[in-house]
Amino acid sequence: MKQHLLVLIILAGIFSASCVSQKKYTELDNRNKQCQSELGDAQQRNLDLASENTEQSSRLQRMGKEVDKLKRDTLTMGISLRDALADKKHIEKAYTDLSESTEKLKRGNRDEVQTLLSELQLAQERLMRKQDSLQVMERELAAKQRNLVELQNILARKDSAVNALKNKVTQALLGFQGKGLSIEIKNGKVYVSLEESLLFQSGSWTVNSRGETAIKDLARVLESNADINVLIEGHTDNVPYKGAGQVRDNWDLSVMRATAIVKIITTSSRVSPARLTAAGRSEFIPVVSNGTSDGRAKNRRTEIILTPKLDELFKILEAN
Repeated sequence: MKQHLLVLIILAGIFSASCVSQKKYTELDNRNKQCQSELGDAQQRNLDLASENTEQSSRLQRMGKEVDKLKRDTLTMGISLRDALADKKHIEKAYTDLSESTEKLKRGNRDEVQTLLSELQLAQERLMRKQDSLQVMERELAAKQRNLVELQNILARKDSAVNALKNKVTQALLGFQGKGLSIEIKNGKVYVSLEESLLFQSGSWTVNSRGETAIKDLARVLESNADINVLIEGHTDNVPYKGAGQVRDNWDLSVMRATAIVKIITTSSRVSPARLTAAGRSEFIPVVSNGTSDGRAKNRRTEIILTPKLDELFKILEAN
């Protein structure tokens, strides 16, 4: 009887262990499929971002060229206007001289008087055409000057807004300054750079508690500045990442880290997901050389790039 009972206990243990293993396998398989799906979405988003970033850089470059051209056109038209005014004075003087000569010769040879009258009429016509041309040039120059002033005012407002945004972000993240976080303005954008040590364990894409606090503080600033687009870029050093499963290399790791930041912002604030873009840049945009351990540590970072919307400026440039 005791032997039968022992056999039953052993069989029950084996059956229970088998069920547990099967359940864990199913859970891991489902989790792997979910990660694969998220990685695919992130990689597609990364491709969309690269295209959008190229287009925006092209538009900004085109904007700069248009502003330079507008300045050159304004200078050229100003010179042309001065030259035209000088021509007008010469024509007016010639007209006055011809008028005086006509008065003196009225009693002289009729043919000469007729010639002078014809020349006088031609001079009058030239003067009228020059006056019409000057009026057109003056209107065009005034329009160019108004557009230039408007562009300069918009650019000044943009720069002021960027500086104000940098101050707000700096104040919100004051407790993290000098602890793996830096804030600067480049190319009219605010760059918030967070080193790996502030956010992640080595090789991980799970944000630690200290990093999560910093991201939530930043999210509160973004909530009150709705006209700012947000690009989150993950960066790595050049040491190959040898992962398994859905994250196999530095490309995958940088995308997953950027996506993790996006998820914290969207779940902890009212920031519209439409304003956020996650991108993985892997090891290809280092800030310093990867030749030292300190350099590699600086290159392992996440950059949150805050860009003011330039719709108003683009409309003015397209109108010209």
